[in-house]
Amino acid sequence: MKDEIRTLLAAHRPADDRERAFVQAMQELIARPGDPTARDHFVPGHFTASSFVLSPDRKDVLLIEHSKLHRWLQPGGHIDPTDATVEDAARREVAEETGLADLHRWGEGLFDIDVHEIPSFKGQPPHRHYDLRLRFVANTRAFKAGSDALAARWVPWTTIDPTITDESVMRALRKLPND
Repeated sequence: MKDEIRTLLAAHRPADDRERAFVQAMQELIARPGDPTARDHFVPGHFTASSFVLSPDRKDVLLIEHSKLHRWLQPGGHIDPTDATVEDAARREVAEETGLADLHRWGEGLFDIDVHEIPSFKGQPPHRHYDLRLRFVANTRAFKAGSDALAARWVPWTTIDPTITDESVMRALRKLPND
């Protein structure tokens, strides 16, 4: 998967200086020894995969209330050893957290990237998630909150209240009108 991540990062066009810095940090992580997709790769952290899932009419985005972080975020999480690609990991996470499996990819490559701090939890040290973000459109609005999600809901992406989420989600959503 290291080669795929290198290729995705090389093709990604950052939207701003912050995202350019994330690309650099991710390239440094992928160059380190070890498996940077392993969930026990804590120094400085590991890659994760997440998805911005839009409703069939592309007016709403699916957000989950994350059980550990207590914020409304896009579905996503750890890359498992059984995931052959970043897209496989992102799709699996959406299915686990929302029950949605009927998705089609909107665009190629990475939609967005982010690096964020994860606090210590259940004996794991604080570390960073190097989040590779894809974009999908759901073929249905039916979902059911699952693992890591206290709740899930469709939210109009043009009018999301920034107090329910974080700046990394808002930054990614600002990219949508440019398509």
